Amino acid sequence: MSVIVDTCVWSLALRRNTPDSAIVNQFRVLIADDNVSILGAIRQEILSGIRLPEQFIRLRDYLRAFPDITLMPDDYETAAEFFNTCRRNGIQGSNTDFLICAVAYRRNYAIFTTDQDFRNFQTHLPIRLFES
Repeated sequence: MSVIVDTCVWSLALRRNTPDSAIVNQFRVLIADDNVSILGAIRQEILSGIRLPEQFIRLRDYLRAFPDITLMPDDYETAAEFFNTCRRNGIQGSNTDFLICAVAYRRNYAIFTTDQDFRNFQTHLPIRLFES
């Protein structure tokens, strides 16, 4: 089962002093089973804000092992539809979050996140969240 891993899970797993948590352990299993997918926007979020060039290069090179999902024009259109659907129902979210939802929907992937906004989206959108 392929899973789109959201930035918050990557951030938790990449911290220097990450405790052994169920989320991080499940993430490691997904990596070992070659089930991790990433969007370019998530890659950008992970790499943004790194102060030292050496750390940036090391992380950039590590992330290159995870190829980006190729996006289609329909993904952006579906993301806009999802945004509008949620907004009509009083739910706010970022463009990146709705793009994740659209791509996961199109490919029938689950979304691995700790961001509770996705639970709100799920009440109005045809998305699946990964349950560890």
